[in-house]
Amino acid sequence: QNTSRAETVASITMLGRLALRGSRLSLFRTKHRLVHHTFRWSSTTATLSEEEKEVMQAPRESDQFDVVIVGAGPSGLSAAIRLKQLSSDLKVCVVEKGAEVGAHILSGAVIEPRALNELIPDWKEKGAPLNTEAKDDRFYFLTESRALRLPTPITMHNKGNYIVSLSNLCRWLGTQAENLGVEIYPGFSASEVLYHGDGSVKGIATKDLGIGKDGRPKDSFTRGMELHAKVTLFGEGCRGSLTKGLFKKFNLREGVDPQSFGLGIKELWTVPPEQHKLGMVVHTIGWPVNTKVYGGSFMYHLEDNQVAIGYVVGLDYDNPYVNPYREFQRFKHHPLIKSVLEGGTCISYGARAINEGGLQSVPALSFPGGALIGCTAGFLNVPKIKGTHNAMKTGMLAAEAAVDAIKGHAKDDSGVLLADYQSRVQNSWVWEDLKSVRNIRPSFQWGLLPALAYSAIDSYLFWGKAPWTLRMKHADHEALRPAAQCQKIEYPKPDGKISFDLLTNLQRSGTNHEEDQPAHLKVRNMDLARESYEVYGAPESRFCPAGVYEWVDTDTKPRLQINAQNCLHCKTCDIKDRNQNIDYTVPEGGGGPAYVGM
Repeated sequence: QNTSRAETVASITMLGRLALRGSRLSLFRTKHRLVHHTFRWSSTTATLSEEEKEVMQAPRESDQFDVVIVGAGPSGLSAAIRLKQLSSDLKVCVVEKGAEVGAHILSGAVIEPRALNELIPDWKEKGAPLNTEAKDDRFYFLTESRALRLPTPITMHNKGNYIVSLSNLCRWLGTQAENLGVEIYPGFSASEVLYHGDGSVKGIATKDLGIGKDGRPKDSFTRGMELHAKVTLFGEGCRGSLTKGLFKKFNLREGVDPQSFGLGIKELWTVPPEQHKLGMVVHTIGWPVNTKVYGGSFMYHLEDNQVAIGYVVGLDYDNPYVNPYREFQRFKHHPLIKSVLEGGTCISYGARAINEGGLQSVPALSFPGGALIGCTAGFLNVPKIKGTHNAMKTGMLAAEAAVDAIKGHAKDDSGVLLADYQSRVQNSWVWEDLKSVRNIRPSFQWGLLPALAYSAIDSYLFWGKAPWTLRMKHADHEALRPAAQCQKIEYPKPDGKISFDLLTNLQRSGTNHEEDQPAHLKVRNMDLARESYEVYGAPESRFCPAGVYEWVDTDTKPRLQINAQNCLHCKTCDIKDRNQNIDYTVPEGGGGPAYVGM
């Protein structure tokens, strides 16, 4: 009787997800002839009984595919579709940790339909959810109370582009893939990369289900499954957890700049009809962040009186008191923005990290048995504020390389090398798209005003063909300075109409996790975490847009509490923690946000 409505909805949602996941597991086992594999016990948990260890070491079931794709995002689904277009006999599987395709997908988004035109030329006839053409581009420099309209940079001209919900587009792409015979399994988290004896990638294993917080198997415990493939394509999105391991194992980042990231925070609103301008695209720079912080906003007017509004903060900021979420909430009170939102209703909220390093930060893309596609490698065109077209195209190029490579591969004990995938990308319009803007984001290391001046020279005088390349100097976490050297930032309280407290907004994300499971956010060393608290002023309590990290006062000393059930899977903690002491790993499949229309 004392259960709140939000708790009731959350409980029903989780029960539904568990039931759906159980039915998918049964379907998978029924559909495939599964083979058992042994597993070496590697847990450091010392309290498990021998019987519990035996249960958790039980053989995993497996199945064989030609291609396994990790992640049902734009790149993964485009790869799957292209594979079946080129060779309908290929056995292709996509695993997705979200409860359904699109549940974890969030973007602005204005998309350039170039890749979609190539992949599915008749997408209009097939009902792709590209309903609002971008019609009116506006670019502003903001002070606290004024908006100075500037000429729209050439990279931000959106004629021929569409304002979309990327989560809805991915749902549609998922349907197209399934119509071609692709097997898509949402609700399954890929938690481990499997290797052949020669070191090549063999496939992936999905996460075990039914492990309690104490590390013990519950009555519902089920071993994960092994999905073996000749080629495994990793389309995990920005800062993929498996991709991090691949970077190290195959030394894929050797010779390239550190990747730089931004945190994008978004809300979806319905606004009064008189304040809605269908097809309008607005971007701003300047206030509320200072000129040393790379930040800017977007506001896109979609169909049905909806407005997508968001703010992106570059994660190379140096002041640990910066709170990206509260910067966004403060930003919405600017007269230019408030005049659109006033009287409206916020209906959805979410956040995700994005790659900002550009061409200089793209790693080696292929390795024996697999390849990186889409944002897990980092193909966002930052000045355009677009990456979907490049993500889709790299997925398509990887599919084409895979089809050719599989034809000439007869071994079953070794993964296929996509030897020419990197060159296919470098010879495509993706590389040209990134090369022409390669110097824009690095120039913002000098500060806002010098970067604006340089960007104008690079774009209008050299047309993106300057005879030099600027470098990203350091990883984002290295920029953070001790709190004693920085000024505290006072943020206004939310009014509950235009701006909102974090927990209120978090409910709009639909995020939910099974609470009785080990935290998927791993703090390696609590002493280092305390150093972060004492020296850097607990920045994790500010940079997280979901309130996951909370320092709680105790009788002796503050204790770090991890509210993992709040997690939006944005991976900012993995990126920005000063000591690189936090690892994002995948939770049980089906958990996390449930984005609709984002």
